[in-house]
Amino acid sequence: MAQAFSIDELKSRMQKSIVSLKDELAGLRTGRASASLLEPVTVEAYGGRMPLNQVATVTVPESRMLSVQVWDRTLAGAVEKAIRNSGLGLNPAAEGTVIRVPLPELNEERRRDLTKVAHNYAEQARVAVRHIRRDGMDLLKKLEKDGDMSQDESRKFGDLVQAATDHAVSEVDKILAVKEQEIMQV
Repeated sequence: MAQAFSIDELKSRMQKSIVSLKDELAGLRTGRASASLLEPVTVEAYGGRMPLNQVATVTVPESRMLSVQVWDRTLAGAVEKAIRNSGLGLNPAAEGTVIRVPLPELNEERRRDLTKVAHNYAEQARVAVRHIRRDGMDLLKKLEKDGDMSQDESRKFGDLVQAATDHAVSEVDKILAVKEQEIMQV
C-alpha cells in the first residue's frame, strides 16, 4: 500500500507549529499582568506534576498584580514555590490560600532578555516548519522513486510544499515582530 501525499496535512502540521509559538509567546511577560503568564507553571501535587490551572484559579485584580486562589489549602506552599522557581522572575507572597504575585517593572535589560527568548521561540517554530517541509519533500521523492507519482506531479507538489513553508515562516516572522514591539513598548 503506497503512502498518500496530502498538502493539507502538511499545512495543518505547520499551522500547529504556529499555534504552539503563539502559546509560548503568550507566557512572555510584557509589563501588563495576564493570567496566561502562569500557564507554563507546573506544581508538585498529589504525587505528580500538575499544571497550575488544575489546582488554582488565576485572576488579574490590578494591572501589575496576579492573584492565585489555591483550591486545596495544603498545596499553597507548593504553588508559591512553583511560581517562584518558574524562571519568570516573579516573587509571590502567600496569604492563606491566596497567593499574590506582583509584577515588577520591566527595565531595558529585562526587555532585551525577553526579546531574545521570543526570538528563540520563533526560531524553534521555523525549524519545526522546515522539518515538516523536509518530511513532505522526502515523501514526494519516495513516491516518485517507487513509481507512484510522476516527476511532473512531484515537482508541482514540491512547489506547493515550498509555498506553504514560505507562508508559515512569514507568519512566524509577523507574530515575532508584533510580540517584540509589545515587549519593547514602555
